[in-house]
Amino acid sequence: MTTAKTKQSTATRNGNPGGTGNPAPVDGVGSRQPAGGLQGLIGRRLAAATEAALEGPNQALMNAQKPVWKAICDYYFRLEISGWERLPDETSLLIGNHSGGSLTMDAWTFVVEWWRRFGSERILHGTAHDVLMAVPGLGDYFRQVGVIPASRQGVGAALSAGCDVIVWPGGEEDSKRSWRKRDQAVLAGRTGFVRQAIRSGVPIVPVASVGGHDTAFVLSEGRWLANGVDRLTGINQALRGAGLPIMLGLPFGLTIEIIPTHVPLPAKIRTELLDPIRVDNDPDRVNDRAYANSIYLEVETAIQDAMDRLAKKRRLPIFD
Repeated sequence: MTTAKTKQSTATRNGNPGGTGNPAPVDGVGSRQPAGGLQGLIGRRLAAATEAALEGPNQALMNAQKPVWKAICDYYFRLEISGWERLPDETSLLIGNHSGGSLTMDAWTFVVEWWRRFGSERILHGTAHDVLMAVPGLGDYFRQVGVIPASRQGVGAALSAGCDVIVWPGGEEDSKRSWRKRDQAVLAGRTGFVRQAIRSGVPIVPVASVGGHDTAFVLSEGRWLANGVDRLTGINQALRGAGLPIMLGLPFGLTIEIIPTHVPLPAKIRTELLDPIRVDNDPDRVNDRAYANSIYLEVETAIQDAMDRLAKKRRLPIFD
């Protein structure tokens, strides 16, 4: 086990290493501008979420829910996490894949297991999609457990404060991919995390996981449906989404899922931390597209190779 180290996590250290201006998602999407309506409401809740979450998880809440998460991780999902010995002692940017529609239980269980291992001595901030962070109730819970929006400002501030951060660059293209693609690493071509690692001067730690996509069945990614709805409403820009996945799960059977509507099935989840990848800290590398692409491919290949290896251990979906 790597030596735990004390981390600071305070909202007063919320500068953006290597850049200024409006926060931009780490996945490489352009800067968010103030807006009215639904988009404006989401933006305001995200700003509040970033400031509140950087104070770190509510330790009283984390301890209160520990028995519940122990049952979920150890018995419901039979969670296996390996590779802890590869985690550097220094602050790191973890990059992973995640699955399961709007309830990515591989992501949730990894963050919880990190807390169970390190407690308050080494803080890991999870990240979440704008819509989930803005949902009343769910977004408030995320803030209490230290989840931050996947923005350049939020991630940069957490790393600057000496906290580890995990980002799932594939976003909903990854989490809501078809069940037939469940063992494919989808980072969606987004290289922003490489530039963030350069700005913050931290190593990248790939994290691979399988099993999360057996907790619910994505029958269709629903891009055709989203495109049709968008032509009528223009909602894709507000939700920063490209699909309306058609899911099969409990208790409602077939649903079109934007926010969580299913109870995850008890699939076994296997996760592995991989060897860290060091990036060049030369600031000029931030704008070097070829270099960013080379690191991106190295990370994606490492995750895919590990997913292939972990998937071979699976005997049957769900009942492994």
